[in-house]
Amino acid sequence: MEEKKFDFNSLIGFVLIAGILIWMLYQNAPTPEELEEKARIENLEKQNAEKPQEVKTIDTSAIPIQDSGLEVNDSLQLEKLKNQLGSFAYAASLPSATDAVTTIENDVLELKVSNKGGYIVEATLKNYKTYDSIPIYLIKDGNASLNLQFQAENRLLNTKDLYFEPTLSQSGNNQILSMKLKTSETSYLEYRYELKPGEYMLDFAVQTKGLSSVINTSEPAQMEWQLKAYRKAKSVSYENRYTELIWEYEGGKDDYLGQGKSKEDEAKDVTYIAYKQHFFTSILLTDTPFKSTRFLSENLVEDEEIDTVYTKNFVTKFPLEFKTGELAYTMNWYYGPTDFKILDGYDRNLDEVVPLGWGIFGWINKYLFMKLFTWLSVWLPNYGIVIIVMTILIKIALSPVQYKQYLSQAKMKVLKPEIEELTKKYKDNAMKKQQETMKLYSKAGASPMAGCLPALMQLPVFYALFMFFPSAFQLRQKGFLWADDLSSYDSVIDLPFYIPFYGDHVSLFPILASIAIFIYMMMTMGQSMQMQQQPGMPNMKFIMYLSPLFMLVFFNNFASGLSLYYFISQVITIGIMLFIKYFILDEEKILARIEENKKKPKKQNRFQKKMSEMMEQAEQQKQLQQKKKK
Repeated sequence: MEEKKFDFNSLIGFVLIAGILIWMLYQNAPTPEELEEKARIENLEKQNAEKPQEVKTIDTSAIPIQDSGLEVNDSLQLEKLKNQLGSFAYAASLPSATDAVTTIENDVLELKVSNKGGYIVEATLKNYKTYDSIPIYLIKDGNASLNLQFQAENRLLNTKDLYFEPTLSQSGNNQILSMKLKTSETSYLEYRYELKPGEYMLDFAVQTKGLSSVINTSEPAQMEWQLKAYRKAKSVSYENRYTELIWEYEGGKDDYLGQGKSKEDEAKDVTYIAYKQHFFTSILLTDTPFKSTRFLSENLVEDEEIDTVYTKNFVTKFPLEFKTGELAYTMNWYYGPTDFKILDGYDRNLDEVVPLGWGIFGWINKYLFMKLFTWLSVWLPNYGIVIIVMTILIKIALSPVQYKQYLSQAKMKVLKPEIEELTKKYKDNAMKKQQETMKLYSKAGASPMAGCLPALMQLPVFYALFMFFPSAFQLRQKGFLWADDLSSYDSVIDLPFYIPFYGDHVSLFPILASIAIFIYMMMTMGQSMQMQQQPGMPNMKFIMYLSPLFMLVFFNNFASGLSLYYFISQVITIGIMLFIKYFILDEEKILARIEENKKKPKKQNRFQKKMSEMMEQAEQQKQLQQKKKK
């Protein structure tokens, strides 16, 4: 038998291997900090085991999920994540636990969805630009967030701090993006986005699978949607005036948060929430109404010289309720223009987002002016011409009413000498003067109120148009003459300084409209000044100067399309008045007709008879009191 010899080379090999193993053990030995963290975790687990009746909720929103000094697959890091997130630590251990984004897009809309939070972090409208030629971003650079807060394994978790795993697929021409916040491969919370070609609206679903044993389903999850609205127009103050939060509730009712520094409200059974930024809107719609919803709108424009980036901050909070231990909500997102035609086409009552006015004003705009404007825009080459032709047609339609108004003013002008005589005759007896004046009006077939009623009849039309033109999306960035955008002011001079309430520019259309209003007021001042002599009437001369000044100052920042309408409207009104005065009405014929009416026995109606009796009784009582004093 051969005797084994000692192999010196083998000894060297074993020594080297042992040295390498010792060096590796030394390098991988836990640091004192890691040993301390492990001891803390073991101590915490021991305390939890000893006191199972104490439930402590941990808010993870303020805790960083990953420690940049450790790898995710490190056992201690996994323990730390499990301590922070419980079963949702699985999501943080996946390769998708980064700030990467996934893009879905069609020919009109591009959306970027972040792995962190699973929500849309950038929304771009491809076919539109801001006043300074920058693409329209409804969401960008952290101005919006969507967070779902829920309790899971004695922890309060916020999805905006957690990582979703994206899966992009195709269904026909539709793009589908599934964002899953996982506790395992078969258990997850999912945000599902589906975008169709050519659509500003996309399907959105919030659903869970296999989480009933992880999440506390006895309490609803709380969702919060926040957005800071970017400025997109030349005048931040004008855009801010039409930037507001709108919602639909209780089966078709709608409401909104008006202007103010900070506004809050609540509603039940909410079916959509709209963050309207004048001409562009972000909307969240739901098939299952949110039972209780809280709204907040904060005005971010305190000084329009300084606050030039954002207009308002919107926040909405609402519950998502679990059914049979799971979430299953079918919703929609809309990111697009505040265009009546587009919104009305979805048949979801979204046309209420366009501020056409309430009651009869909205009805006039929706069923009359909107259709007329659309029809004219098909046949006419420019929207400025559309406004002019539309104004002419409306003024012609109202000309019979204006004729009655001017006829009443002409009668009052003819009666003015007789009224002045009554004023002198009964200057010490106001009651008698009023009584005789009413008798004169009755005999002549005239009334000072006859001129007011036609004017009141025109008010719904004027107010409806005041609401219509600022809301007409078609006017956006459409030029006419010197105005490069009929939806914004028509600056012809840029001032090197800022004037409070006026701005840092000079708009021409408001100046022209102010001049036209002043001429109109001068033409009608004669009768107004006569009326002003009666007690209790306002100073008409003051009003004559105030109206043009109001137009000049406050409309300097308004849409030039609206100022163009007022200018053309006043010019046409002046033209109609001159035509009626010189070609239709004859003051001599009016006077002759009044004299004929005086000769005819005038039968008083019940109201006039009652008023005459009351005035006669008052006059008799006054005479009796004077006799007693004597």
